[in-house]
Amino acid sequence: MVQSSLATKSQSFDLVKGEIEQTIKQAESSLERFQENRESGEDLQNCVDFLNQLRGIFILVELRGGILLCQEAVSMANDVPVGANDDKNILLTTLNSALFILRRYVEYYHQQRVDHPELLLPVINDLREARRERPYPESCFFEIDVRKRPDFCAGMSVQPFEGNEAEYEILARRMRLTFQVALLGMLRERNEVVSKKLFGRAARGLARVCQGTPMGHMWCLVSIVADTMLDRAMPFTKARKRMFMRIEKYAREVVYVGKVATSKDAPDSLIRDMVYVLYRSGSGNPEVTNILSAYRLTPAEFPDSMLEAHARRLYGPGADVLKSLSEALQDELNQLKDKLDIIERGIEPDLAEFSSIADTLERLGNTLVMLDLSQLAGKCRGEATRLRSWESESRSPGEDELYALADSVLGIEDAIMQIVTRGITAETDSLVAGGRKRDESLYLQEATYVVADEARSALTLAKRAITAFIESDYDRLHLANLPGTLHSIWGGLHMVGDPGAAGVLERVAASIQERLLDSREAPSPQVLEALADALTSLEYYIESIGKREDRNSDLLRLAESSLSDVGL
Repeated sequence: MVQSSLATKSQSFDLVKGEIEQTIKQAESSLERFQENRESGEDLQNCVDFLNQLRGIFILVELRGGILLCQEAVSMANDVPVGANDDKNILLTTLNSALFILRRYVEYYHQQRVDHPELLLPVINDLREARRERPYPESCFFEIDVRKRPDFCAGMSVQPFEGNEAEYEILARRMRLTFQVALLGMLRERNEVVSKKLFGRAARGLARVCQGTPMGHMWCLVSIVADTMLDRAMPFTKARKRMFMRIEKYAREVVYVGKVATSKDAPDSLIRDMVYVLYRSGSGNPEVTNILSAYRLTPAEFPDSMLEAHARRLYGPGADVLKSLSEALQDELNQLKDKLDIIERGIEPDLAEFSSIADTLERLGNTLVMLDLSQLAGKCRGEATRLRSWESESRSPGEDELYALADSVLGIEDAIMQIVTRGITAETDSLVAGGRKRDESLYLQEATYVVADEARSALTLAKRAITAFIESDYDRLHLANLPGTLHSIWGGLHMVGDPGAAGVLERVAASIQERLLDSREAPSPQVLEALADALTSLEYYIESIGKREDRNSDLLRLAESSLSDVGL
């Protein structure tokens, strides 16, 4: 029956495909004429009429994304007055883009024979945001009865909270701060893996705080969503960022309103958004399939990774072209860096090498000029000129000159790597202004990688040692070597210029010595939890050390806050 319905729908589409394409062209032509002559109210009205005609056809062939896109496009066109000034350009540009994507979606549906309205949601939301309307959620086309609320905590091991009122407030505050650090990392587009881990950790902590209440069930669901996004490498789309920002409000209420807030039910729309993420993940993990089966669903056959690939086809080839371009430019730079590395190691260079490096930089500069990345191109050409001067003077560069050249090359490389995510924009072009510090040699980078590896190993060892200490009924033998191990990493962090991380590590080591090794009393659960939280925050922070990304100082503040909460 379903196949018969799909076949009928497909046949209906074939009958009207030509008319759809012709009507889209007519709408585009009318809009183009209006853009050239803003006083032509007739052209603007014709565009609206063609959009309404398209909407009617899409209703007939049941293309939900097309219906909604045309509806939003009509609303936008009606917001553009005859004689529109330049301040309405954003509306007209967005409308043009929407018609272009709609035309491509019609071709996409003709090839695939399956309607995926979610693919049109980004451009639909662009139309809404241009009109300052609230964007639709990711679950816009997802229909389930969310009034049914299965036990989201079933199968999850949520440790009961047994502390007093003051300890309750401390844990709630710490978990909210953890959630906020994850939120900031997500919004600043820092390490996605760390943000997902932090979201999961905060949600599990808040599930403990709210255990046995309606809000506790919501936090269990948040934890499963964060873990699933991590497991399936699901990106933080605009819609998912909005979802997590919305969730933060409930963490705030737990802190400022107190236990009363935990009896509150999460809104249906938020539950629908989170269940949709689980559905779209394609995950077969038991905690995911149990929730989906409660709603009579199975994981999507068209999971998030496939949706993303199809979106690239629909909105591309821009993204693929940018990736290929970035990779080609990076290949050129890698060869250039190998030559510079030889020079930096003190090996006497053949002066002809300077000419070869200069040629590479000039080629890069010419390519970047064509891409309208003038600052980057100027930097390439400037360094090429400098290299040719060394060659003409038959001399090797001094240390300062070599550092300046390496600094420029790394700045250019950083900017080129950002082309894929930022696009070819003025923002990408300006990235070359950021430079490498004078003392950041390739040797120091190598040392940083070594310190990061050792620090990760030491922190993993510390967490295992504390777990063994607890399970053995506080046998201090498990912790005997821990302060010394952590102190050795403290020296390494100072060496690579990270006194903040070194300070937190020193504080953790001192706390282990004083509260776990030297004290005759058994440590309180709150102290052990705070140490575990601080070590985990440090572990996530260390992940950024040695990588080409900003170190997330919020994680250090989170570790310090965890220790301060219990007087460590």
